[in-house]
Amino acid sequence: MTETNAVEAAEFWEARYRDGGPLWSGRPNTLLVRETEGLTPGTALDLGCGEGADAVWLASHGWRVTGVDISRTALERAAGHAADAGVADRTAWERHVLGETFPRGTFDLVNAQFLQSPVPLDQRLVLRRAAGAVAPGGTLLIVLHAGWPSWQTEPPFEADFPTLDSVDEDLALPGAEWTVLTRETVRGPHRSPEGVEGHRDDHVWRFRRR
Repeated sequence: MTETNAVEAAEFWEARYRDGGPLWSGRPNTLLVRETEGLTPGTALDLGCGEGADAVWLASHGWRVTGVDISRTALERAAGHAADAGVADRTAWERHVLGETFPRGTFDLVNAQFLQSPVPLDQRLVLRRAAGAVAPGGTLLIVLHAGWPSWQTEPPFEADFPTLDSVDEDLALPGAEWTVLTRETVRGPHRSPEGVEGHRDDHVWRFRRR
């Protein structure tokens, strides 16, 4: 990511959070809940944490979580959400322009939910760094939109949606080091802002580092 692209991305996301109310529901992503319920809590890294719903849910289930986002406003809201939920002592918040900077250390769980953006983002680099941040025995969970919602007749911007194979190729995880536990496309209900009922397909990968 060039310096110009990094500035553009930071300004875009900060404006989105700063210039309106909450962007998200405050509920954890359903595939995060599904894929982590059986895991033993440890340390977790939540990339692109937004207003903190996933991180707070993980913390409330015993994880010690570092949430990362590009927007200071989003991180402030996430910290407030954690305080309201009584898990401030199990959460930490760091601002990073992913693709430029990345948190230090390794984690028992690295959660990357919907790292997709209408402004430049080196998704391949970020996901590879995410894999590198998984501790031995730890879990890498990736969820990405596979396409637009069924009701989206006029896409708001041009997007290049990944496939299961394309992300596998981008990650290039050695089979001797990683076990694939989940690799599938999931269709879930998705309602438009105007209340139109529909669905959206998402790809989900869960890997365990041996």
